Amino acid sequence: MTLTLPPSGDGRWRLAPHARVIVYETEDGNELLTVYDCGAAQKPPSAQLIGNLVRVNAAHDLERGPTGYAVSMREDAELVRQDDDHYLIEAVE
Repeated sequence: MTLTLPPSGDGRWRLAPHARVIVYETEDGNELLTVYDCGAAQKPPSAQLIGNLVRVNAAHDLERGPTGYAVSMREDAELVRQDDDHYLIEAVE
């Protein structure tokens, strides 16, 4: 797991305002989550981890592709670990 997102609490990380999360679905039921600070920036990812993104509770756009999907955030949000293999994205109030 590579994670350079700023922490915002125990098991919580702040996403950049225009973060883009690319989710690759694997044959064994896992997912590879790759977090970019901005979908348009030509920078390396700020996080890459294996787990399942189970829910997005924040304003976002969703694009499906042949190997997974992309979530483009439209508001401030955090990546939250539910357990070792499950994550969600929540809006910051």
